[in-house]
Amino acid sequence: MSKTPLELPADQSEQLIVKSQEVSNPEYGKKPEERTIQELLEYGVINLDKVSGPTSHEVVSWVRNILGLENVGHGGTLDPKVTGILPVGLGKATRVLSALLSAGKEYICVMYLHSEESKKKIQKILKVFNNKIYQRPPLKSSVARRLRIREVYYNQLLQIEGSHVLFRVGCEAGMYIRKLCYDIGEALCSGAHMLELRRTRVGHFKEDKTLVTLQNVKDAFTFYQKENDEFYLRNTIYPMERMVSHMPKIYVRDTAVDALCHGADLAAAGVCNIDARIEPNMQVALMSLKKELIGFGIAKKDAMSIYKANKGIMIKIDKVFMERGTYPRWNEKIN
Repeated sequence: MSKTPLELPADQSEQLIVKSQEVSNPEYGKKPEERTIQELLEYGVINLDKVSGPTSHEVVSWVRNILGLENVGHGGTLDPKVTGILPVGLGKATRVLSALLSAGKEYICVMYLHSEESKKKIQKILKVFNNKIYQRPPLKSSVARRLRIREVYYNQLLQIEGSHVLFRVGCEAGMYIRKLCYDIGEALCSGAHMLELRRTRVGHFKEDKTLVTLQNVKDAFTFYQKENDEFYLRNTIYPMERMVSHMPKIYVRDTAVDALCHGADLAAAGVCNIDARIEPNMQVALMSLKKELIGFGIAKKDAMSIYKANKGIMIKIDKVFMERGTYPRWNEKIN
């Protein structure tokens, strides 16, 4: 079973080790930001702000109808009453959404205490839960109710008003905040439950200028259809590569790309740049030198071993997203 690096609360820039200095041929492939609108509709993602009320499935259905697409999906279900970030993949980019399942999440929560407690005591208990904790999914959940370990990266107390506690929590994927509130209440010996919840981060999807509402999506697509104005749609749909921004990456030379697209594993000769975070059995994103996502693979060695290797298989291919023929075959001449 492959390991996947958890996305930590702080931004993590790539720590690249350069193995081979290469320049990509401009005749093949395309930088993600240079894709046409039609290509974005097929290989794009929307950082959508879900409102309270509808299910995640209903929201996806509305996006599908607005854009006239057959294939639309979301990265990480939100309960109907929960608001916030819901990444929505379009077209063939829906296959990339699996990258977000392991990405860390951040939430803002309003917790109601069954009896008032001092700020000092609440802060103390929150620190206790700032760790790896055992958690059993609640009765109303889509997964088996088996005891499991999930990590809380941080708990930040924001405000207390009587029995209402506002706090921010950064956690590993799969954490149930409703159950976390219940456990905090038990630790306080007073009881507690979750009143409101908003997801404020999924991997590198944040509450920033990229976050849009359903109305924004509809307006942007209307401008594009009726006035042929791409500006608003380009500020609504982003390249699918954004979904792997939290993952460690390996950049490969042009001559190796098409072999990967045909299902070949990545050999040492095809490697140009390596993320220093890579460890054996870790899932990595395979990228072209133009920063296009080629696919996912499982590392056979750590970053330094890949850097030093002159031969052998470095990455076992897992999933391929790039179309065959985007780059020429390895035995065809690339100027």
